[in-house]
Amino acid sequence: MISLQTNVDSLNAQQNLNINNQFQSSAIQQLTSGYRINRSGDDAAGLAIANGYQADIAELTQGVNNANNGVNQLQIIDGGLSNIATILDRLKTLATESASNTFTGNRSTLNQEYQQLVTEITRQASNINLNAGGTFNNPLSVYIGGANNAANATVSVDLSGTANAVDGQSLGLATTNVLGGGVSVSGNTTRLDAPGATFVVGTAGTNDETFTFNVFANGTAQTVTAKVSASAGGSTQAQVLSQLNGQLNRYGITAGVDGNGLLQFSGASAFTVAANTSTGTNLLVNGTGTAENTSNYVVDGAAAYTVPTAAETLQFQTANGSGTVNLAVGDSLQTAISKINAQTASLGVYAVVNAAGTGISFQGPNSFSISDSGTAAGIFTATSGYYTGAAPVTSDTTNADAAISAINGAIQTLGLVQGRVGAGENKLQYAINLANSQISNFSAAESAIKDANVAASAANLTKAQVLVQTSVAALAQANSEPQAVLKLLQG
Repeated sequence: MISLQTNVDSLNAQQNLNINNQFQSSAIQQLTSGYRINRSGDDAAGLAIANGYQADIAELTQGVNNANNGVNQLQIIDGGLSNIATILDRLKTLATESASNTFTGNRSTLNQEYQQLVTEITRQASNINLNAGGTFNNPLSVYIGGANNAANATVSVDLSGTANAVDGQSLGLATTNVLGGGVSVSGNTTRLDAPGATFVVGTAGTNDETFTFNVFANGTAQTVTAKVSASAGGSTQAQVLSQLNGQLNRYGITAGVDGNGLLQFSGASAFTVAANTSTGTNLLVNGTGTAENTSNYVVDGAAAYTVPTAAETLQFQTANGSGTVNLAVGDSLQTAISKINAQTASLGVYAVVNAAGTGISFQGPNSFSISDSGTAAGIFTATSGYYTGAAPVTSDTTNADAAISAINGAIQTLGLVQGRVGAGENKLQYAINLANSQISNFSAAESAIKDANVAASAANLTKAQVLVQTSVAALAQANSEPQAVLKLLQG
Protein backbone atom coordinates (compact mmCIF):
# COMPACT_ATOMS: atom_id res chain seq x y z
CA MET A 1 0.00 0.00 0.00
CA ILE A 2 1.16 3.48 -0.92
CA SER A 3 0.56 6.00 1.86
CA LEU A 4 1.40 9.64 2.41
CA GLN A 5 0.83 9.53 6.19
CA THR A 6 3.07 6.58 7.11
CA ASN A 7 6.27 5.62 5.30
CA VAL A 8 6.79 2.15 6.73
CA ASP A 9 9.90 1.51 4.65
CA SER A 10 11.49 4.71 5.94
CA LEU A 11 10.74 3.74 9.53
CA ASN A 12 12.29 0.29 9.01
CA ALA A 13 15.35 1.88 7.40
CA GLN A 14 15.72 4.34 10.34
CA GLN A 15 15.47 1.54 12.88
CA ASN A 16 18.10 -0.55 11.13
CA LEU A 17 20.33 2.51 10.73
CA ASN A 18 20.19 3.08 14.51
CA ILE A 19 21.01 -0.55 15.17
CA ASN A 20 23.92 -0.47 12.74
CA ASN A 21 25.18 2.80 14.29
CA GLN A 22 25.13 1.18 17.75
CA PHE A 23 26.93 -1.87 16.32
CA GLN A 24 29.56 0.40 14.80
CA SER A 25 29.93 2.40 18.05
CA SER A 26 30.33 -0.81 20.06
CA ALA A 27 33.04 -2.07 17.70
CA ILE A 28 34.89 1.25 17.87
CA GLN A 29 34.65 1.31 21.71
CA GLN A 30 36.04 -2.24 21.98
CA LEU A 31 38.94 -1.41 19.68
CA THR A 32 39.80 1.85 21.42
CA SER A 33 39.41 0.57 25.02
CA GLY A 34 40.76 -2.92 24.45
CA TYR A 35 37.87 -4.38 26.42
CA ARG A 36 34.93 -6.44 25.24
CA ILE A 37 32.98 -5.43 28.35
CA ASN A 38 32.92 -1.69 28.87
CA ARG A 39 29.68 -1.43 30.85
CA SER A 40 27.43 -3.76 32.72
CA GLY A 41 25.06 -4.02 29.80
CA ASP A 42 27.78 -5.55 27.61
CA ASP A 43 27.87 -8.74 29.78
CA ALA A 44 26.64 -8.36 33.35
CA ALA A 45 27.43 -11.93 34.41
CA GLY A 46 30.83 -11.88 32.74
CA LEU A 47 31.66 -8.49 34.32
CA ALA A 48 30.88 -9.85 37.83
CA ILE A 49 33.23 -12.80 37.30
CA ALA A 50 35.95 -10.58 35.81
CA ASN A 51 35.69 -8.14 38.72
CA GLY A 52 36.23 -11.05 41.13
CA TYR A 53 39.38 -12.02 39.27
CA GLN A 54 40.54 -8.39 39.26
CA ALA A 55 40.11 -8.17 43.06
CA ASP A 56 42.08 -11.41 43.49
CA ILE A 57 44.87 -10.02 41.32
CA ALA A 58 45.01 -6.80 43.37
CA GLU A 59 45.14 -8.81 46.61
CA LEU A 60 47.87 -11.11 45.33
CA THR A 61 49.93 -8.25 43.93
CA GLN A 62 50.02 -6.58 47.34
CA GLY A 63 50.55 -9.99 48.94
CA VAL A 64 53.69 -10.48 46.84
CA ASN A 65 54.92 -7.08 48.08
CA ASN A 66 54.17 -8.15 51.66
CA ALA A 67 56.07 -11.39 51.19
CA ASN A 68 59.05 -9.63 49.61
CA ASN A 69 59.13 -7.25 52.58
CA GLY A 70 59.03 -10.27 54.88
CA VAL A 71 61.91 -11.95 53.05
CA ASN A 72 63.93 -8.74 53.24
CA GLN A 73 63.32 -8.45 56.99
CA LEU A 74 64.25 -12.08 57.58
CA GLN A 75 67.43 -11.55 55.59
CA ILE A 76 68.31 -8.62 57.85
CA ILE A 77 67.72 -10.87 60.87
CA ASP A 78 69.75 -13.63 59.21
CA GLY A 79 72.69 -11.27 58.73
CA GLY A 80 72.54 -10.23 62.38
CA LEU A 81 72.47 -13.88 63.49
CA SER A 82 75.55 -14.62 61.39
CA ASN A 83 77.36 -11.76 63.10
CA ILE A 84 76.35 -13.04 66.54
CA ALA A 85 77.68 -16.46 65.52
CA THR A 86 81.05 -14.80 64.83
CA ILE A 87 81.00 -13.23 68.30
CA LEU A 88 80.25 -16.64 69.83
CA ASP A 89 83.35 -17.97 68.09
CA ARG A 90 85.43 -15.30 69.81
CA LEU A 91 83.81 -16.05 73.18
CA LYS A 92 84.67 -19.72 72.67
CA THR A 93 88.28 -18.75 71.97
CA LEU A 94 88.54 -16.66 75.15
CA ALA A 95 86.89 -19.33 77.31
CA THR A 96 89.13 -22.05 75.87
CA GLU A 97 92.20 -19.93 76.55
CA SER A 98 91.15 -19.42 80.17
CA ALA A 99 90.22 -23.10 80.59
CA SER A 100 93.84 -24.18 80.26
CA ASN A 101 95.83 -24.68 83.47
CA THR A 102 98.92 -23.59 81.57
CA PHE A 103 97.50 -20.09 81.02
CA THR A 104 99.87 -17.65 82.73
CA GLY A 105 98.20 -14.36 81.78
CA ASN A 106 95.59 -12.32 83.61
CA ARG A 107 92.14 -13.91 83.41
CA SER A 108 90.61 -10.58 84.38
CA THR A 109 91.81 -9.17 81.07
CA LEU A 110 90.24 -12.08 79.21
CA ASN A 111 87.03 -11.65 81.18
CA GLN A 112 86.87 -7.93 80.40
CA GLU A 113 86.73 -8.66 76.67
CA TYR A 114 84.42 -11.62 77.29
CA GLN A 115 81.85 -9.51 79.17
CA GLN A 116 81.97 -6.73 76.58
CA LEU A 117 81.24 -9.25 73.83
CA VAL A 118 78.29 -10.70 75.77
CA THR A 119 76.95 -7.15 76.07
CA GLU A 120 77.51 -6.66 72.33
CA ILE A 121 75.47 -9.78 71.58
CA THR A 122 72.57 -8.29 73.52
CA ARG A 123 72.94 -4.96 71.70
CA GLN A 124 72.93 -6.60 68.28
CA ALA A 125 70.00 -8.84 69.20
CA SER A 126 68.08 -5.69 70.15
CA ASN A 127 69.01 -4.05 66.85
CA ILE A 128 67.48 -6.92 64.85
CA ASN A 129 64.55 -7.01 67.33
CA LEU A 130 65.20 -10.63 68.24
CA ASN A 131 65.92 -9.97 71.89
CA ALA A 132 63.56 -11.24 74.57
CA GLY A 133 60.26 -9.45 74.00
CA GLY A 134 61.56 -7.75 70.84
CA THR A 135 59.34 -6.85 67.90
CA PHE A 136 60.24 -9.98 65.97
CA ASN A 137 60.44 -12.27 68.98
CA ASN A 138 56.81 -13.10 68.24
CA PRO A 139 54.78 -15.21 65.81
CA LEU A 140 55.14 -13.38 62.50
CA SER A 141 52.41 -13.60 59.87
CA VAL A 142 52.50 -12.38 56.27
CA TYR A 143 49.17 -12.02 54.45
CA ILE A 144 49.57 -13.00 50.80
CA GLY A 145 46.05 -13.93 49.67
CA GLY A 146 44.96 -16.27 46.92
CA ALA A 147 42.85 -18.45 49.20
CA ASN A 148 39.23 -18.71 50.28
CA ASN A 149 40.04 -18.17 53.99
CA ALA A 150 42.47 -16.05 55.99
CA ALA A 151 44.36 -19.02 57.43
CA ASN A 152 45.34 -20.35 54.02
CA ALA A 153 46.07 -16.84 52.77
CA THR A 154 48.68 -16.25 55.50
CA VAL A 155 52.25 -17.55 55.81
CA SER A 156 53.46 -17.80 59.44
CA VAL A 157 57.02 -17.77 60.78
CA ASP A 158 57.19 -18.46 64.52
CA LEU A 159 60.13 -16.66 66.16
CA SER A 160 58.44 -16.29 69.54
CA GLY A 161 59.65 -17.16 73.02
CA THR A 162 62.98 -17.53 74.76
CA ALA A 163 63.99 -20.33 72.38
CA ASN A 164 64.11 -17.79 69.54
CA ALA A 165 65.61 -14.81 71.40
CA VAL A 166 69.36 -14.36 70.91
CA ASP A 167 70.32 -11.75 73.51
CA GLY A 168 72.95 -12.66 76.11
CA GLN A 169 70.40 -13.58 78.76
CA SER A 170 68.30 -15.78 76.46
CA LEU A 171 71.40 -17.57 75.16
CA GLY A 172 72.46 -18.35 78.74
CA LEU A 173 75.61 -16.22 78.61
CA ALA A 174 74.69 -13.26 80.85
CA THR A 175 75.98 -14.87 84.05
CA THR A 176 79.06 -16.60 82.62
CA ASN A 177 82.66 -15.45 82.97
CA VAL A 178 86.18 -16.75 82.35
CA LEU A 179 87.69 -15.70 85.66
CA GLY A 180 89.27 -18.14 88.10
CA GLY A 181 86.91 -20.41 90.00
CA GLY A 182 84.26 -18.64 92.03
CA VAL A 183 83.25 -19.19 95.63
CA SER A 184 79.76 -19.45 97.08
CA VAL A 185 78.58 -18.18 100.46
CA SER A 186 78.57 -20.92 103.09
CA GLY A 187 75.25 -22.56 103.95
CA ASN A 188 73.41 -20.97 101.04
CA THR A 189 70.84 -23.04 99.11
CA THR A 190 68.93 -20.31 97.22
CA ARG A 191 68.93 -20.99 93.49
CA LEU A 192 68.87 -17.88 91.34
CA ASP A 193 68.13 -19.77 88.13
CA ALA A 194 64.54 -20.68 88.96
CA PRO A 195 62.39 -19.63 85.97
CA GLY A 196 60.52 -16.38 86.60
CA ALA A 197 61.83 -16.00 90.17
CA THR A 198 62.48 -12.57 91.67
CA PHE A 199 64.61 -11.73 94.69
CA VAL A 200 64.99 -9.18 97.52
CA VAL A 201 61.31 -8.32 97.78
CA GLY A 202 60.44 -5.49 100.14
CA THR A 203 60.84 -1.76 100.59
CA ALA A 204 63.86 0.00 99.14
CA GLY A 205 66.19 1.31 101.83
CA THR A 206 64.56 -0.83 104.50
CA ASN A 207 64.74 -4.38 103.21
CA ASP A 208 67.87 -4.13 101.00
CA GLU A 209 70.27 -7.10 101.04
CA THR A 210 73.91 -6.19 101.61
CA PHE A 211 77.27 -7.96 101.42
CA THR A 212 80.42 -6.82 103.19
CA PHE A 213 83.65 -7.40 101.26
CA ASN A 214 87.14 -7.12 102.66
CA VAL A 215 89.28 -6.81 99.56
CA PHE A 216 92.78 -5.86 98.45
CA ALA A 217 92.23 -3.70 95.38
CA ASN A 218 93.80 -0.62 93.82
CA GLY A 219 96.85 -0.99 96.03
CA THR A 220 95.15 -1.12 99.41
CA ALA A 221 93.15 -3.36 101.72
CA GLN A 222 89.66 -1.95 102.17
CA THR A 223 86.14 -2.79 103.25
CA VAL A 224 83.31 -2.19 100.79
CA THR A 225 79.59 -2.89 100.92
CA ALA A 226 77.62 -4.11 97.92
CA LYS A 227 73.86 -3.68 98.05
CA VAL A 228 70.93 -5.17 96.16
CA SER A 229 68.02 -2.76 96.51
CA ALA A 230 64.67 -4.18 97.61
CA SER A 231 61.55 -3.52 95.57
CA ALA A 232 57.89 -4.52 95.74
CA GLY A 233 58.21 -6.85 92.75
CA GLY A 234 61.75 -7.99 93.47
CA SER A 235 64.63 -8.25 90.97
CA THR A 236 65.35 -10.94 88.41
CA GLN A 237 68.60 -12.88 88.37
CA ALA A 238 69.98 -10.63 85.63
CA GLN A 239 69.00 -7.47 87.53
CA VAL A 240 70.56 -8.76 90.75
CA LEU A 241 73.87 -9.57 89.08
CA SER A 242 73.84 -6.26 87.24
CA GLN A 243 73.45 -4.36 90.52
CA LEU A 244 76.21 -6.30 92.26
CA ASN A 245 78.67 -6.14 89.36
CA GLY A 246 78.08 -2.43 88.97
CA GLN A 247 79.48 -2.04 92.49
CA LEU A 248 82.08 -4.84 92.56
CA ASN A 249 83.77 -4.90 89.17
CA ARG A 250 85.93 -1.89 90.05
CA TYR A 251 87.51 -4.05 92.78
CA GLY A 252 88.19 -6.98 90.47
CA ILE A 253 85.26 -9.04 91.79
CA THR A 254 82.50 -10.48 89.63
CA ALA A 255 79.14 -11.79 90.85
CA GLY A 256 77.76 -14.78 88.97
CA VAL A 257 75.92 -18.05 89.34
CA ASP A 258 77.63 -21.41 89.80
CA GLY A 259 76.62 -24.74 88.28
CA ASN A 260 74.09 -25.26 91.07
CA GLY A 261 72.38 -21.94 90.45
CA LEU A 262 73.84 -20.39 93.64
CA LEU A 263 75.27 -16.91 93.94
CA GLN A 264 79.06 -16.93 93.63
CA PHE A 265 81.84 -14.36 93.59
CA SER A 266 84.89 -14.65 91.37
CA GLY A 267 88.06 -12.70 90.78
CA ALA A 268 91.81 -12.70 91.05
CA SER A 269 91.67 -10.20 93.93
CA ALA A 270 92.14 -11.30 97.51
CA PHE A 271 88.77 -10.98 99.21
CA THR A 272 86.46 -12.27 101.90
CA VAL A 273 82.72 -11.68 102.01
CA ALA A 274 79.94 -11.88 104.57
CA ALA A 275 76.22 -11.83 103.82
CA ASN A 276 74.39 -9.47 106.16
CA THR A 277 71.00 -9.91 107.79
CA SER A 278 68.06 -8.55 105.80
CA THR A 279 64.37 -8.33 106.61
CA GLY A 280 63.33 -8.67 102.97
CA THR A 281 61.96 -11.86 101.43
CA ASN A 282 63.26 -14.09 98.63
CA LEU A 283 66.83 -13.21 99.60
CA LEU A 284 69.87 -14.19 97.55
CA VAL A 285 71.44 -15.92 100.53
CA ASN A 286 69.35 -17.78 103.08
CA GLY A 287 71.30 -16.80 106.18
CA THR A 288 74.43 -14.88 107.06
CA GLY A 289 77.05 -17.11 105.48
CA THR A 290 80.61 -16.14 104.60
CA ALA A 291 83.20 -16.96 101.95
CA GLU A 292 86.81 -16.23 101.11
CA ASN A 293 88.43 -16.39 97.72
CA THR A 294 89.67 -19.97 97.90
CA SER A 295 90.52 -19.87 94.21
CA ASN A 296 93.70 -18.24 95.59
CA TYR A 297 96.26 -19.88 97.87
CA VAL A 298 95.05 -19.09 101.40
CA VAL A 299 96.48 -18.97 104.92
CA ASP A 300 94.00 -18.01 107.62
CA GLY A 301 95.26 -16.41 110.81
CA ALA A 302 93.52 -16.72 114.16
CA ALA A 303 89.75 -16.27 114.01
CA ALA A 304 90.24 -13.22 116.26
CA TYR A 305 93.31 -11.03 115.98
CA THR A 306 95.12 -10.42 119.26
CA VAL A 307 96.98 -7.14 119.73
CA PRO A 308 100.68 -8.11 120.18
CA THR A 309 102.06 -7.72 123.66
CA ALA A 310 105.57 -8.23 122.33
CA ALA A 311 107.28 -7.55 119.01
CA GLU A 312 106.25 -10.01 116.32
CA THR A 313 108.10 -10.78 113.07
CA LEU A 314 106.55 -12.38 110.01
CA GLN A 315 108.71 -13.80 107.24
CA PHE A 316 107.01 -14.33 103.84
CA GLN A 317 108.50 -16.56 101.16
CA THR A 318 107.24 -16.86 97.59
CA ALA A 319 108.68 -17.83 94.23
CA ASN A 320 109.06 -14.10 93.59
CA GLY A 321 111.19 -13.49 96.66
CA SER A 322 110.82 -12.91 100.38
CA GLY A 323 109.67 -10.14 102.68
CA THR A 324 109.81 -9.35 106.35
CA VAL A 325 107.13 -7.61 108.41
CA ASN A 326 107.77 -6.31 111.91
CA LEU A 327 104.73 -5.73 114.10
CA ALA A 328 105.06 -3.58 117.18
CA VAL A 329 103.40 -3.91 120.53
CA GLY A 330 99.88 -2.56 120.42
CA ASP A 331 99.46 -2.64 116.63
CA SER A 332 95.77 -2.85 115.79
CA LEU A 333 94.24 -5.19 113.24
CA GLN A 334 94.13 -2.46 110.56
CA THR A 335 97.69 -1.35 111.34
CA ALA A 336 98.95 -4.93 111.04
CA ILE A 337 97.20 -5.39 107.68
CA SER A 338 98.64 -2.11 106.40
CA LYS A 339 102.18 -3.05 107.44
CA ILE A 340 101.88 -6.54 105.92
CA ASN A 341 100.59 -5.35 102.52
CA ALA A 342 103.29 -2.69 102.33
CA GLN A 343 105.90 -5.48 102.31
CA THR A 344 104.08 -8.37 100.60
CA ALA A 345 101.92 -6.88 97.84
CA SER A 346 104.93 -6.79 95.52
CA LEU A 347 105.38 -10.54 96.15
CA GLY A 348 101.76 -11.34 95.23
CA VAL A 349 100.60 -11.98 98.81
CA TYR A 350 97.79 -9.85 100.24
CA ALA A 351 96.28 -9.47 103.70
CA VAL A 352 92.58 -8.71 104.14
CA VAL A 353 90.21 -8.85 107.08
CA ASN A 354 88.57 -12.26 107.33
CA ALA A 355 84.87 -12.73 106.65
CA ALA A 356 84.03 -12.47 110.35
CA GLY A 357 85.78 -9.11 110.50
CA THR A 358 87.94 -10.16 113.44
CA GLY A 359 91.10 -11.73 111.98
CA ILE A 360 93.37 -11.81 108.93
CA SER A 361 93.17 -13.87 105.73
CA PHE A 362 96.35 -14.09 103.65
CA GLN A 363 95.78 -14.81 99.96
CA GLY A 364 97.80 -15.01 96.77
CA PRO A 365 97.56 -16.47 93.29
CA ASN A 366 100.72 -18.55 93.81
CA SER A 367 101.96 -20.68 96.68
CA PHE A 368 103.57 -18.94 99.63
CA SER A 369 104.62 -19.60 103.22
CA ILE A 370 104.67 -17.57 106.42
CA SER A 371 107.02 -17.95 109.35
CA ASP A 372 105.82 -16.29 112.57
CA SER A 373 108.54 -15.78 115.16
CA GLY A 374 106.38 -13.93 117.66
CA THR A 375 106.62 -14.76 121.34
CA ALA A 376 103.05 -13.76 122.08
CA ALA A 377 99.84 -14.63 120.18
CA GLY A 378 98.98 -11.97 117.60
CA ILE A 379 98.41 -12.99 114.00
CA PHE A 380 98.12 -16.71 114.68
CA THR A 381 96.81 -18.62 117.65
CA ALA A 382 100.19 -20.15 118.42
CA THR A 383 103.00 -17.92 119.61
CA SER A 384 105.19 -18.98 116.70
CA GLY A 385 105.06 -21.34 113.75
CA TYR A 386 105.47 -22.05 110.06
CA TYR A 387 102.42 -21.86 107.81
CA THR A 388 102.04 -22.88 104.16
CA GLY A 389 99.37 -21.49 101.88
CA ALA A 390 96.61 -24.01 101.18
CA ALA A 391 96.17 -24.78 97.48
CA PRO A 392 93.06 -23.34 95.77
CA VAL A 393 89.90 -25.24 96.63
CA THR A 394 88.34 -24.33 93.32
CA SER A 395 90.03 -24.85 89.98
CA ASP A 396 91.15 -21.81 88.03
CA THR A 397 89.27 -23.25 85.08
CA THR A 398 85.90 -23.84 86.77
CA ASN A 399 84.19 -20.75 85.36
CA ALA A 400 85.84 -21.10 81.96
CA ASP A 401 84.67 -24.71 81.71
CA ALA A 402 81.14 -23.62 82.58
CA ALA A 403 81.40 -20.80 80.04
CA ILE A 404 82.43 -23.25 77.30
CA SER A 405 79.41 -25.41 78.11
CA ALA A 406 77.13 -22.35 78.00
CA ILE A 407 78.63 -21.18 74.71
CA ASN A 408 78.12 -24.62 73.18
CA GLY A 409 74.46 -24.41 74.20
CA ALA A 410 74.24 -20.87 72.80
CA ILE A 411 75.71 -22.01 69.48
CA GLN A 412 73.16 -24.81 69.27
CA THR A 413 70.30 -22.44 70.15
CA LEU A 414 71.51 -19.86 67.63
CA GLY A 415 71.73 -22.56 64.94
CA LEU A 416 68.11 -23.55 65.57
CA VAL A 417 67.02 -19.91 65.31
CA GLN A 418 68.99 -19.52 62.08
CA GLY A 419 67.25 -22.65 60.78
CA ARG A 420 63.82 -21.21 61.59
CA VAL A 421 64.69 -17.90 59.94
CA GLY A 422 66.03 -19.68 56.85
CA ALA A 423 62.95 -21.89 56.67
CA GLY A 424 60.81 -18.75 56.94
CA GLU A 425 62.67 -17.17 54.02
CA ASN A 426 62.10 -20.29 51.93
CA LYS A 427 58.40 -20.48 52.86
CA LEU A 428 57.87 -16.90 51.81
CA GLN A 429 59.77 -17.41 48.57
CA TYR A 430 57.64 -20.44 47.69
CA ALA A 431 54.54 -18.41 48.57
CA ILE A 432 55.73 -15.62 46.27
CA ASN A 433 56.19 -18.11 43.43
CA LEU A 434 52.64 -19.46 43.91
CA ALA A 435 51.17 -15.95 44.15
CA ASN A 436 52.89 -14.89 40.93
CA SER A 437 51.53 -18.01 39.23
CA GLN A 438 48.04 -17.23 40.50
CA ILE A 439 48.34 -13.63 39.29
CA SER A 440 49.20 -14.90 35.80
CA ASN A 441 46.35 -17.41 35.76
CA PHE A 442 43.76 -14.99 37.16
CA SER A 443 44.90 -12.38 34.65
CA ALA A 444 44.44 -14.87 31.83
CA ALA A 445 40.99 -15.80 33.09
CA GLU A 446 39.99 -12.13 33.40
CA SER A 447 41.34 -11.42 29.93
CA ALA A 448 39.33 -14.24 28.39
CA ILE A 449 36.15 -12.71 29.78
CA LYS A 450 36.75 -8.97 29.61
CA ASP A 451 39.35 -8.22 26.94
CA ALA A 452 38.30 -7.48 23.37
CA ASN A 453 39.01 -9.86 20.51
CA VAL A 454 40.72 -7.32 18.30
CA ALA A 455 40.42 -9.36 15.11
CA ALA A 456 36.71 -9.95 15.63
CA SER A 457 36.12 -6.33 16.65
CA ALA A 458 37.96 -5.08 13.55
CA ALA A 459 35.82 -7.33 11.33
CA ASN A 460 32.70 -6.14 13.12
CA LEU A 461 33.73 -2.52 12.56
CA THR A 462 34.08 -3.09 8.82
CA LYS A 463 30.78 -4.91 8.76
CA ALA A 464 29.10 -2.13 10.76
CA GLN A 465 30.50 0.56 8.47
CA VAL A 466 29.13 -1.21 5.35
CA LEU A 467 25.76 -1.72 7.02
CA VAL A 468 25.54 1.94 8.03
CA GLN A 469 26.35 3.04 4.51
CA THR A 470 23.77 0.60 3.12
CA SER A 471 21.19 1.77 5.65
CA VAL A 472 21.75 5.41 4.68
CA ALA A 473 21.34 4.58 1.01
CA ALA A 474 18.20 2.51 1.66
CA LEU A 475 16.76 5.26 3.85
CA ALA A 476 17.21 7.71 1.03
CA GLN A 477 15.29 5.39 -1.29
CA ALA A 478 12.53 4.84 1.28
CA ASN A 479 12.17 8.59 1.82
CA SER A 480 11.64 9.06 -1.95
CA GLU A 481 8.76 6.55 -2.17
CA PRO A 482 5.92 9.09 -1.44
CA GLN A 483 6.97 11.06 -4.49
CA ALA A 484 5.41 8.28 -6.59
CA VAL A 485 1.98 9.58 -5.52
CA LEU A 486 2.61 12.74 -7.52
CA LYS A 487 2.79 10.67 -10.66
CA LEU A 488 -0.66 9.26 -9.96
CA LEU A 489 -2.10 12.73 -9.31
CA GLN A 490 -0.62 14.13 -12.50
CA GLY A 491 -2.42 11.49 -14.56
